[in-house]
Order: sequence, then structure tokens, then C-alpha cells
Amino acid sequence: MLSVAETEKIILDLVKPFDPQVDSEILPLSKVLNRILAEDITSELDFPHWDNSAMDGYALRYADVENLQELKLAIASDEIPAGVAIAQSLNQGECVRIFTGGMLPISADTIVMQEDTERIDDFLYLKVKPTQGEYVRRKGEFIQAGATLIKAGTKLGATEIGALASARCQTVKVYRQPKIAIISTGNELVSLDSSQPIQLGQIIDSNLYALSTLIEQSGAIAIPFGTVRDHQAELESVMQQAITSADIVISTGGVSVGDYDYVEEILEKMGADIHVRSVAIKPGKPLTVASLAPFINVNRSEDNLLYFGVPGNPVSAMMSFWRFIRGAIAKLNGANETYWYPQLIKAIAIEDLHSQGRRETYLWGTLTYQKGSPIFQPVKNYSSGNLISAIGTNALAVMRINQTYVPAGDEAIIMLI
Repeated sequence: MLSVAETEKIILDLVKPFDPQVDSEILPLSKVLNRILAEDITSELDFPHWDNSAMDGYALRYADVENLQELKLAIASDEIPAGVAIAQSLNQGECVRIFTGGMLPISADTIVMQEDTERIDDFLYLKVKPTQGEYVRRKGEFIQAGATLIKAGTKLGATEIGALASARCQTVKVYRQPKIAIISTGNELVSLDSSQPIQLGQIIDSNLYALSTLIEQSGAIAIPFGTVRDHQAELESVMQQAITSADIVISTGGVSVGDYDYVEEILEKMGADIHVRSVAIKPGKPLTVASLAPFINVNRSEDNLLYFGVPGNPVSAMMSFWRFIRGAIAKLNGANETYWYPQLIKAIAIEDLHSQGRRETYLWGTLTYQKGSPIFQPVKNYSSGNLISAIGTNALAVMRINQTYVPAGDEAIIMLI
């Protein structure tokens, strides 16, 4: 049985990121939310484009007030609103009214904000002596033309898209979305849209919907292949179809040691290399990770395809995704290393946390904030088959091997999901 850290390393070592020349597309800026940038974006402009004011106030020459006993300046007749090109130069002892974003006149180097002044007729009296350069945003201060604005591998959110718009990038090159096939296995499973009533011993296939949602939240495309009975030939046929249709395949169930657990046997028959069979994690111990030879996958001819066989219990299946598969998708999709690993913080547990200590244990619950401090509330029932207990879950308490107890009021390691 492999440790969680060993499993994570094996998986990430197996993932070969998309080729930005092959696995990318050019999209309009309005269509790239949450996509991964496939090439560095260089700014063609200085930011700011020119010296401008960061405040409503008055522009002046610092040298004119540096040695004045009475901070008094003559006010020029013009005003400088934002969006107006100014060619005027300030004369000695003169200032000009300027608004936020307004372009500094020639020779001005300092702004005094409106609240620190008093205007009497055509003269301005300064209540405080300004600092040279105060409230001035200099040309190229934020970034200079020719510098990298955003690096490849960055996930594009609102701030990145806004910056790209400021740089007049109408289209950008992003990685294509990975295609992730999902197969649910088990004689007990029935589809959601079945017209027949649920019989004794049957359950709805919730994994297909939960994993599809997690995949889409990860910026990939989910390709559901439906529910497959525990029949070896039938399962093999569907696995073959999935393998030739996707970049990663996830199947749920069929990876334990039961008489009807066929996934690993079929993978070996296909010539797959099986790298992981079980992990010292709770929940989610039965985990199969395999790579298949390139000739099987018609989508990415030069790289192996990854196959994940996760447990059938719904919380276990989601745990496998949160802890291992999400990072693999991020690396495959060209995202920078920040996105490959779980985000861990510390929070106060408001109830006792318990673990047997034999496996790295993940306890689901909710993370909230009280007076700015993170607080973790665990659920009451940690059965991996109890999907109802996971409703509202946004975080997991991590109990390391040999750690059996975290008392209420102590800090716990929390994985954000």
C-alpha cells in the first residue's frame, strides 16, 4: 500500500502536460474565463500609459513649495479631467486643478489632494506640505512595454481578463479543455432517468453526476459513458470506447478484491502499466492508477493516457478526485505548479476530530470564519457511502498517519476543496 505522498508523486510524474502548439486554441477574450493561458502575454503598452493623478486635487511643481513659508500658489485657468491630452506646462509658482486619472502637465511632479487645500479666488493655500511625487502614477510604473504581463499556465479569472483587456488583447491562446471519460460500474446501479421504480438492493448512480460536476469545475469536459453492469466483456467494451475518446478515464467501482471487480484484469489485458493499486488513505483506499500505450489513444498520439479506477462509494470517489485527480487534470491542462497540489491551511476544530491513525484520514465538513479566523465544523457521520453527510462540504480535515486525535479548540490541517 502506497502513502498519499507517494501516490501523488507517481500520478504527477505520469502526467505529460498538453503541447501548447498542438493542444491549444485561440479564443476571444469574452470566452476564456477559467481557461489556462497557453503562451506568455507581453504588454505592448506602458502601464500607466503616461504620468497621471491618483487623486482629485491640484498638480504642482514640488520645487515651488519646497522652501515656501506660506504654501500659496497661483491657480491656472485650465482644468485637467481624465481622458484629455494636455500639452500645457506649469509656470513657476503655479498649480492646476486635476482629477483622478488626469494626465500630468509638463513640469508638474506632485499632486496635493483636494482635502488638503483651500481655494481663495485664484490662489490655492496648502494646509500641509506635500511629499515630492505624492499621488502621481508614473508612466510604466506598473509594467513597461515589452515586459511579460501574464505567464503561460495562469488560470484566467476576472483580474487577468481585465488586465488583458487593458492591454488590448482581443484574443488569447489557451489550452484546450481536457476530455475526461466517466464509467460507473455495478449491478446495483440504476440510471437517474430510469422509468422503472427502484428495486430492493438498487441505488441511483450518483457518481456519474458528482464526478461530472467536479470535472467541469476543474475546467475539463466530462464525457459520461453511463452505467455498466459487473460483466467483464461488457465492461471491457465500454472501457475501450472511453479510452479512445478521452485524455483521462475515470471508472467507479470494480477496483477492490471482490469476484466482480474486473477493472485491473481488463487493464492488464489491454497492456496497461498499473502503477497504483491501493493507497493508505481513508476514505479511498482502493485506487487503481494505470497508463496505457499511445497506440490505444487516438487523441494524444505521443503520450500515454491515464486511467483512474476509484472506489464506488460516493464520498470515496469524490475524495479520490479531490486528492489526486484534480491535480492531474491541472498539470495535463498546462496549469502552473500552483494548481497541482491541494491548498492547505490551519483552522480551529470546533469539535473533537478522531482517526484510527493507520491511514491518512480526511474528515469532511465546513470551513467558516469567526472574527476573521478560520473555523472547521466536522460532520456527524463519516461513512463513505453517506453522500448526504457531504452536502455543503467545502473543506477536509487532514489527519496524518499515527495522528488519532485533535481536541476541540486546537488547530487542524484543513484542505480546501
